[in-house]
Amino acid sequence: MRISANFDGGNIEVVSIDKADDIQLNIRPDVGNEFYQWFNFRFEGEVGQNYTLNILNAGSASYPKGWEDYQAVASYDRNHWFRLPTSYENGKLTIHVDLDCEAIQIAYFAPYSYERHLDLISEVQLHPSVSLEHLGLTLDGRDMTLLKVGDGDPAKKNIWITARQHPGETMAEWLVEGLLNQLLDSDNATAKTLLDKANFYIVPNMNPDGSVRGHLRTNAVGTNLNREWQSPSLEKSPEVYYVVNKMHETGVDLFYDVHGDEGLPYVFLAGCEGVPVYNDKMAAVNKKFNDALLLASADFQTEFGYDKDEPGKANLTVGSNWVGNTFSCLANTLEMPFKDNANLPDPLVGWSPERSVYLGEASLIAMLAVVDDL
Repeated sequence: MRISANFDGGNIEVVSIDKADDIQLNIRPDVGNEFYQWFNFRFEGEVGQNYTLNILNAGSASYPKGWEDYQAVASYDRNHWFRLPTSYENGKLTIHVDLDCEAIQIAYFAPYSYERHLDLISEVQLHPSVSLEHLGLTLDGRDMTLLKVGDGDPAKKNIWITARQHPGETMAEWLVEGLLNQLLDSDNATAKTLLDKANFYIVPNMNPDGSVRGHLRTNAVGTNLNREWQSPSLEKSPEVYYVVNKMHETGVDLFYDVHGDEGLPYVFLAGCEGVPVYNDKMAAVNKKFNDALLLASADFQTEFGYDKDEPGKANLTVGSNWVGNTFSCLANTLEMPFKDNANLPDPLVGWSPERSVYLGEASLIAMLAVVDDL
């Protein structure tokens, strides 16, 4: 038996690997030790053998309720991901593996590697409507790249999309990949009409350092970027600092910040209803967006989600709240599950990269429904 996490996005610590029926592991915390839940490792053993892997420190992870009804994901080829029998009891997460090949990769959710991130950027730049802008460097010296889609006409609306402020929420970049593929499809009438009316500014990965380091929630120095929007700094949160500066330059008419939620097994939106500038017009556009997304994707729902903030009481350090309040615009945080969508369960794969991709496509339909009202 052998376990390795020495790769992009890898995270696990081996406590004991002496017994096939009791392999003991721990998740390595993010820098600063405040958050952890993301794991991603490669396990090697004998074909046909049964193995039991126990993550001992699961009970003190950032979101213990996230383990309830959760199934770990796995892949033999790192392209097709499926769920493994998983249980949580007495603070321990137990994963059962029957090996069909010598090596299997096991993760909290299907990883979206930094290499794939770079491939995505390189591929889309070939499209004549796409240009790249280097916003600056992260604390580990990685590029913060902005994808600009459209002709830059100042008369058009400006739609901003960000993903993976929390790096372990890899479903967010899967969604962006699906959205971009449709937005750049010359046969897609929705995309063509949107680009006639709007310019897109897309940051596929807001936290490349945390992604490579195998963090759940923070960047290279342990900063939760989604609590930095009111006063970002080059010392703690350059990723947000660069994006905020660029937003002031372009303006924002619609903001779509893409995330994943550890505990809730649903797809839902968290709006900016509690910001001081929220008004009837913003509420009407937000309702129209929600209604359109309900029609565009059966995975989306509005019954379950976060409690709405009281008027004027929203936390303005949060991205969607700060943007909505600063630009008086439609601003939402989209949340997808790490588990499965309880309304449309799939026991084999649960919530998946493929479903995230389809939700990205559906998001464009909702954007088209409101673009003239922005």
